[in-house]
Amino acid sequence: MAFVLSEDQQMLRDTAISFARDELPVSHLRGLRDSGANGVDQETRQKLAELGFFGVLVPEEYDGVAMGMVAMGQVMEAQGRTLAATPLLQTAVLGASLIDLGGSEALKANWLPKIASGEVTTALAVDEGTHHAPLNVATEAERNGQGYTLNGAKRFVPDGHHADVFIIAARTFGESGQTHGITLFLVPREADGMSVQELVTVDSHGAAHLTLDGVTVSEANVIGAVDAGWDVLEPALDRGRIALAAEMLGSAQAAFEMTLDYLQTRKQFGQLIGSYQSLQHRAAKMYTDLELVRSCVGAALSAVDEPRNDIADLASLAKAQASELVHLVSNETVQMHGGIGMTDEHDSGLYMKRARVQEALLGGASYHRDRYGVLNGF
Repeated sequence: MAFVLSEDQQMLRDTAISFARDELPVSHLRGLRDSGANGVDQETRQKLAELGFFGVLVPEEYDGVAMGMVAMGQVMEAQGRTLAATPLLQTAVLGASLIDLGGSEALKANWLPKIASGEVTTALAVDEGTHHAPLNVATEAERNGQGYTLNGAKRFVPDGHHADVFIIAARTFGESGQTHGITLFLVPREADGMSVQELVTVDSHGAAHLTLDGVTVSEANVIGAVDAGWDVLEPALDRGRIALAAEMLGSAQAAFEMTLDYLQTRKQFGQLIGSYQSLQHRAAKMYTDLELVRSCVGAALSAVDEPRNDIADLASLAKAQASELVHLVSNETVQMHGGIGMTDEHDSGLYMKRARVQEALLGGASYHRDRYGVLNGF
């Protein structure tokens, strides 16, 4: 089946591309980095809200536009093209999905309109080690008279350095590695016992380590069923992985176009370097991989909206392929630009740095190849 955007989706795509190009060029990221803002830009956040980007996945009854994952993918791809540092992945995709899929009516009514309006941003805190392993949750949540008391730590939480509220995966039963026993808690940033350590990241987007020391959370702030948070967390993570794959596609496409332009203008020994067959072969490899990933991402986005029963398979397929793509293209971009590609003044290095973070977020290529194999009985 051909992947064809509707008129509304195409309009959203055009708007997102124009906004990223005009308001969030790579020079904007440089400005945030050099000013020490660490990826935080309140003015951009407000503009994103005015365009309705935060509400793409939010149902209309909670002030969203409910356009679905295909539409959200267009926004994420546009953002990836210019390496834009925005809260969209953590808030508009992961936060909105978790609350919509598993939140009580009270949680939805309270938080989804605030997400759609850009009033609050969220950050999902799952991982506790150096690699993505969402089942390896050791943070403890013990029942008390008012709800639950959380103790533990979370590592490298994207957007955690500026998020207004966290969605924290903790264990109410069982041991690390088990699906049963994980519970999701919505915890405001200002909660007593919550410590946020800001991280300055190589891609200039920022993140945070969290420490939870006796953080009290009410029963009303549980997302999904107690001990069954994985039933909500896994599909939300897959939405995030697909959206991130779309962002990675945008980054790889922009880096490829920058490289192709250089091949067609740079001369050595009186000839365009794009006339050299070895470089043509490498460019052809990037182009074919881009088209392959575009198909994978399109299939995964559509699967969520239909919905289909193989969303998890397609999410891992898209994330694994996108990780390998963005690694290849970012490497080739630096190498084909030669000496200038190794300097900070040139944008190629920024694409490589962002690529390395994108690859690791929500599981790298090896993680998702293994997951895809397990899902298919291997």
